[in-house]
Amino acid sequence: MPELAKWEPSFQHYPEFAKVMGGLVKLFGECPGCVAGGGDPNCAIRECCKQKTYTMCVECSEMESCEKIKRYGPRTLTNLQKIKAVGVNKWVEKMQKKVAEGYCYLDEQT
Repeated sequence: MPELAKWEPSFQHYPEFAKVMGGLVKLFGECPGCVAGGGDPNCAIRECCKQKTYTMCVECSEMESCEKIKRYGPRTLTNLQKIKAVGVNKWVEKMQKKVAEGYCYLDEQT
């Protein structure tokens, strides 16, 4: 992240920010995710899935053109397409392996 400081000076403080965020996770625990009741309780995507009785957007035939998903940027739809293609369990396994190897989604280009 320090290399971003040359483009945006406020990123020079990212290591301190990461420590604070790590402390909050230790204090409050990690977000369990939408399915387990974590995240924004008023999330439009969560509400849509509840109304359609879906667990995830990948079950919806309108996923590819969904304006709610588009608001979160192209990476969200790309990840949902990957989940739909390989299944949630395989996708989670792959992501856990990547994280164990040092992966950070902030390093990806959208």
